[in-house]
Amino acid sequence: MGETVTFASNGGQASGYLAKPESGTGKGVIVIQEWWGLNSNIKDICDRFAKEGFVALAPDLYHGKVVDEPDEAGKLMMAMKIEQAEKDLSGAINYLKELTGGPVGTVGFCMGGALSLFAACKKGDDVGACVDFYGGHPAVQYDWDGLTAPVLAFWAEHDDFVNPNIPTYEQELSRRNKRFEFITYPGTQHAFFNDERPDVYNEEASKKAWEKMLAFYRENL
Repeated sequence: MGETVTFASNGGQASGYLAKPESGTGKGVIVIQEWWGLNSNIKDICDRFAKEGFVALAPDLYHGKVVDEPDEAGKLMMAMKIEQAEKDLSGAINYLKELTGGPVGTVGFCMGGALSLFAACKKGDDVGACVDFYGGHPAVQYDWDGLTAPVLAFWAEHDDFVNPNIPTYEQELSRRNKRFEFITYPGTQHAFFNDERPDVYNEEASKKAWEKMLAFYRENL
């Protein structure tokens, strides 16, 4: 359904996977990869958005690298320069905003969830709605004051990697009167939305989160 596109990234070029609905246009959503890279799972999520009437763009933050082993994924995640990721995300948001004519949504998973919130903080009014699926990255720092978009975050009940950060997020958002909703799904593990990982995938929680996210974007974009 989708295609590879290129866009400007702070004087350079970046690429990503773009999926459009049959109408050819719609509200824009940036889909941000897990630590594996821009793989078939992320492309499929873009295609699913397109079927729901959205224009979805997944920027390739690893610039062509995709892995399927956790050790390799961890190395790529830690080697990724946050400054470069910020430039690529900014370029993707600018490209999609111009293509669709309005503020865009962001969503990411695991590493990408942290970057979804990071991008929303950095890009202000360019981002109209931010979704974070169990996001975490040890090198990401948030400019909470720059956030203008409402935030919807989904957490797994059993997630020792990410969940210790949740109280800090709630505190920082609450004391600035930011709009946010956090939902934790019982009995789930980290990456429960990834249907290519049967060891952690949770169909019921994924369906609920998907419907909740679509309604959130339709209300705020």
